[in-house]
Amino acid sequence: MARQAENEEHAFRSLESLPERRSLGKDVYLRLRQAILRGELAPGSRLVESRLADALGISRTPVREGIHKLERENLVRQGPSGGFFVAGLTREDVRETFGIRSVLESYAARLAAVKHEKKDLVLLDRKIREYQTCVDRGDLDPLLRINTEFHDHLYALSRSPRLIKMINDLRDQIYRFRQVLLRSEEWARVSNNDHRLMLTFIRKRDEEGVERLVREHILRGQGVVLKDLERSAPPGSPG
Repeated sequence: MARQAENEEHAFRSLESLPERRSLGKDVYLRLRQAILRGELAPGSRLVESRLADALGISRTPVREGIHKLERENLVRQGPSGGFFVAGLTREDVRETFGIRSVLESYAARLAAVKHEKKDLVLLDRKIREYQTCVDRGDLDPLLRINTEFHDHLYALSRSPRLIKMINDLRDQIYRFRQVLLRSEEWARVSNNDHRLMLTFIRKRDEEGVERLVREHILRGQGVVLKDLERSAPPGSPG
């Protein structure tokens, strides 16, 4: 408990004071949301209005406004005693998000196989090699960034602004799940092997092959996240 309290205090201090703006509540919401999605505030962390207000140099009213907005997004939950806590992921969160991703991203990859130009694939190949270099030397920290850049470029090749926006609407949740996935060197290697195969299918303009592979890739990731969730859940906790 002492260690968790220390981590929470560090996360609060890192938010820094907010500048005077029109909507402090929105600023609090955005800062806390980023801290939650990036893992700086772990599931179970208490959000104490007075401590947050002191850390940010503002009154408690905009802090309360920001917390309630996070509660509506299910990123924060109210405890039995009335305090607020960072919500953990549930199995339903995982299944819903990965299910939607498997449809949107596999379709984007299919379009990329049809619409790309040869020069568009240079960056994908570079990201695969950069990723593999990090894996081979056991440096997992940059993988989240490289993986995100690979997928962003791949889906940009769909040339479908509406589809890309739909994928980006899930961006924060996807980032949260990738943090879990890329902690494992084994999964990191499997993931990059899939990336190489995706590039092979796209080069051949095999739209069905790459669509199927991306869907399988995402659903395999879902399995990894669900297993991690089961390992980390306290006995008897709801899924």
